[in-house]
Amino acid sequence: MKNMGYHPITPFGRTAEAVLTSLRARSQPSDSPCALDKWQLLRELTVARKSFDLSDRDITLLQALLSFHPDAKLDAAKSLVIHPSNETICARAGGMASSTMRRHLARLVEAGLLVRRDSPNGKRYARRVGGEKIAFGFDLSPLLHRAGEITERAEEARDLEARTRALRETASLLRRDLAALADLGRLEAPDGPWDAFSDLARLTARQLRRKLDLETLEQIARELRTAVARATGFFDVETAEMSSSDARNEQHQQSSSKEYLDSEQHHRDAEETLVEAPEQIEEQSLDAEKSAAPPPPLRLVLGTCSEIAVFTPDPIQDWNGLVRAADKIRPMTGISDSAWHDAKAAMGPEQASATLCAMLQRFSEIRNPGGYLRHLTKKAREGTFSSTRMVMALERRAA
Repeated sequence: MKNMGYHPITPFGRTAEAVLTSLRARSQPSDSPCALDKWQLLRELTVARKSFDLSDRDITLLQALLSFHPDAKLDAAKSLVIHPSNETICARAGGMASSTMRRHLARLVEAGLLVRRDSPNGKRYARRVGGEKIAFGFDLSPLLHRAGEITERAEEARDLEARTRALRETASLLRRDLAALADLGRLEAPDGPWDAFSDLARLTARQLRRKLDLETLEQIARELRTAVARATGFFDVETAEMSSSDARNEQHQQSSSKEYLDSEQHHRDAEETLVEAPEQIEEQSLDAEKSAAPPPPLRLVLGTCSEIAVFTPDPIQDWNGLVRAADKIRPMTGISDSAWHDAKAAMGPEQASATLCAMLQRFSEIRNPGGYLRHLTKKAREGTFSSTRMVMALERRAA
């Protein structure tokens, strides 16, 4: 009596195509796979659903069907045929309409994840004959036999998702740099094609709000890389036009400042000047503020000098926020009140704050932050210092 059950090849009342699908499903490996957790298998299939051409609703229906299997695992040694009615299936699928349920059921069968085991009259039921259970309905065994394939496709889907996410982040960073370079270019090199770069940055921002495939993101990233390289080239030309001494100072400002500031006597003299001649300092400050260069774009500063964000609990939204953050962080750096006041007077609060942000990026390389800032303040009074060039040098170094 043990083998008296028979699984028919032809589904009840089905087309020739359905018969072919049934035949394919029957051609499974002869060895029995090990038992697997049905919900873990469903999770893997959910990740890989696109490669099986399945929708979210197809997965919802499969989840409902799996709930009719009494065990937590799918075991080839046991019957994997379930036989719920259409009404019960629809109820467990969240009230899905019967016509909708049948459509998604056909998709699961077509994908080779289910097999119809129809009775002679097409009804679904189970009965026992001589102690053996014979069931007609939906056979879940293809899920078990294709578990390896499902897991492999899920890994491929995760890898694609990770690559897509990383490429989206790269495109977003390139777009941000291009927008900041366009803002900077209008100040430093007005004749450049900055409007075109700004337009590209805005268009890209709009595109990145949508869900894009890997190929589209690769194309966007290539276009942005080319634009950023072109935009950066304008500043390379500007750097070449500077005098050799200025260029040397900008490229090696960190190391030269250390040599310049080794003398403690220089700091004491500066402190005495601040104490003994406040009126003279005030006049110099007013002259410096009148001739100070414009600060770099805020987006460029925040995008290049990320260390400042480590010390601020709230996001910095504007220049006032950056100046407040710099005022709060400055005592932690060892820079004296007088040195900070002098820098803000000579450069302006925005440029001084941008300068402090740039210093924080390379803080471990600066032996004397207070002395270094005084050195930059002196250059600012002489009209030879630009916090914009300082930040740009950091950006080129990071690239």
